[in-house]
Amino acid sequence: MSSSATQSTADRTGIGVELHRLIADLYPICRSITGQGLRETLRALESLVPLTLREVPTGTQVFDWTVPKEWNIRDAYVKNSRGERVIDFQSSNLHVVNYSVPVRQKMRLAELKTHLFTLPDRPDWIPYRTSYYKEDWGFCLSQRQLELLLEDEYEVVIDSTLQAGRLSYGECFLQGELPDEIIVSTHCCHPSMCNDNLSGIAVAAFLAKHLSLRPRRYSYRFLFIPGTIGAIAWLALNEEKISRIRHGLVLTGLGDNGKLHYKKSRRGDAEIDRAAAHVLHHASHDHQILDFSPYGYDERQFCSPGINLPVGRLSRTPHGTFPEYHTSADNLDFVHPEKLKESFDACLQILNLLERNGTFLNLNPKCEPQLGKRGLYAMVGGRADAGVREMAMLWVLNLSDGNHSLLDITERSNISFDSIYEAAEALQEKGLLRECCEFAPAEPAESLERTKS
Repeated sequence: MSSSATQSTADRTGIGVELHRLIADLYPICRSITGQGLRETLRALESLVPLTLREVPTGTQVFDWTVPKEWNIRDAYVKNSRGERVIDFQSSNLHVVNYSVPVRQKMRLAELKTHLFTLPDRPDWIPYRTSYYKEDWGFCLSQRQLELLLEDEYEVVIDSTLQAGRLSYGECFLQGELPDEIIVSTHCCHPSMCNDNLSGIAVAAFLAKHLSLRPRRYSYRFLFIPGTIGAIAWLALNEEKISRIRHGLVLTGLGDNGKLHYKKSRRGDAEIDRAAAHVLHHASHDHQILDFSPYGYDERQFCSPGINLPVGRLSRTPHGTFPEYHTSADNLDFVHPEKLKESFDACLQILNLLERNGTFLNLNPKCEPQLGKRGLYAMVGGRADAGVREMAMLWVLNLSDGNHSLLDITERSNISFDSIYEAAEALQEKGLLRECCEFAPAEPAESLERTKS
């Protein structure tokens, strides 16, 4: 990707508004780890990106897990003796515990309460609860709704199905000049919650759309998958592709007001970790770098010891640390166009750095070449940043021994990557540098190879 590609879709006025509009379009859909809501979401993305829908049958063994039954829901409610819906799935799909088995019963309030979930400290919010791998049922409601329930006989209906079917996910593959891949993954199984994770879905979709229109050195694989089981299924069914993955990024929680957070891969010093740290450090917005932990989103599957891919995670406020997390308060007002744009820009800058991070060889390595006679000093003379550009050229020449990438030189010199890259371009144009190779072969997932052997 050329340096001009940095002037990207992110620079267009209104990209944040477009991202927010996509979130609003997807917001009403009742998603889960399987089912029609998930497929409806994926079909909606097909208008933006060349998405292929993949299906994995119920019962398929994927490492230590088994693809579960498919869940679908048509309606659900609790009616009082006057026939009034006091809890109504039609008003919010969070009202039903996700993956609830079908129910059609009458019961007194005391029995009903054993299946009700609220947030007493947030009396107006509805919690989000699931029962994916244990057959059960329940309703979620606000604490205020619960307090209005009178002693009565209630009609309880969950019109759902839980039966053999398929797990669905979307895959967008963009062929680049090289077979080496960058994988971008986002979970798309949550119902009506915007930051977690319609924001990740929207940013990933617009990244894929943007990259599909640009020349690419790397190949890109975008995964729109149900959380946990989707990543596990993809890895189990695509082991032959794992060795081609050089970098990866999990996207989630990208629309709230918090600062950007990058969580490192299990390796901790992978190129993606260093690229993200550099981009965020030189950006104008606040940020924090987090060390890896085996708890979180699907980065923990990609970074499991038998896979050990260099996959980090980008978010804003980390999950579980903001009160709106997994509640009805994670709504359209909680995500902001300007924050979505900022997140999109950061993603694109990280990918752009990876695209441009080559390794070069100084073709005139015996002492410093005379730059003035090649017009390289004249190129920077009189400019306010002339000193930086001159130092960037000297650092590139000194460390371009075939063993240091441009990112290595950036970190050693403490000069921005863009300045180092521009210096390398200028030196290459004057015949003082050549790129050693397009890219080194992808690093093997050593733990996986040992496991196979």
